[in-house]
Amino acid sequence: MEALQDAGVVVTGAGGGIGAALARRFAAEGARVVVNDLDGVKAQAVAEEIGGIAVAGDASAIVAEARDVLGGTVDVYCANAGLASAGTEAADEKVWALAWDVNVMAHVRAAHELIPGWLERGSGRFVSTVSAAGLLTMVGAAPYSVTKHGAYAFAEWLSLTYRHRGLKVHAICPQGVRTDMLASTGSAGDLVLQPTAIEPDEVADALFVGMEDDRFLILPHPEVAGYYQARAGDPDRWLTNMNHIQQKWETDSG
Repeated sequence: MEALQDAGVVVTGAGGGIGAALARRFAAEGARVVVNDLDGVKAQAVAEEIGGIAVAGDASAIVAEARDVLGGTVDVYCANAGLASAGTEAADEKVWALAWDVNVMAHVRAAHELIPGWLERGSGRFVSTVSAAGLLTMVGAAPYSVTKHGAYAFAEWLSLTYRHRGLKVHAICPQGVRTDMLASTGSAGDLVLQPTAIEPDEVADALFVGMEDDRFLILPHPEVAGYYQARAGDPDRWLTNMNHIQQKWETDSG
């Protein structure tokens, strides 16, 4: 992996949780880090802690400003901001639209801004914080599950399309991580995610190991690889097992 000393790094949704952990780790490696968050106070607090630069606002619209404050070049872009939108197919269309916008389209817009310059110079690194839900699914959260599948598919497409032109792409797919987002998942998260939840720093560690190994798929919970293989190898059996979890959740919540 190329040295990160003085590299320009942007981390969205970095006011806390995984994003803050990523920002701290990149800064510790000597990178110049832009800390983005909708909450400007939280972004500023993390930026001051790590010697970075806070850029508040919607992750979809901050690439140009972040690039400017980094002196014109972004070397690593971490599309980390996300929404844990719960609900079924009956969720309000505004919930679905916002989940698509934050979990998928923010990644698309950032790539649209960054990739021409990266292709011109022959290097660039795009890190997408997806979720194990993007490989599998999550009970009680149709908008989240569907859009995280979309985020994973977009990262995969970027990798297969541009890897021969010097671009590196990584998709981070953890299960439960002890963050405010996990706390917001309620009883479904308590059942499925809390028992094996890890700390945000462990996600950052997994990313750096994956970057060193030049791996696309980053699994902070290694057991997810087995679940993913089971899903692909025998979809009906996997769906039946997941339905058992759904039924347990309904019983426990009822």
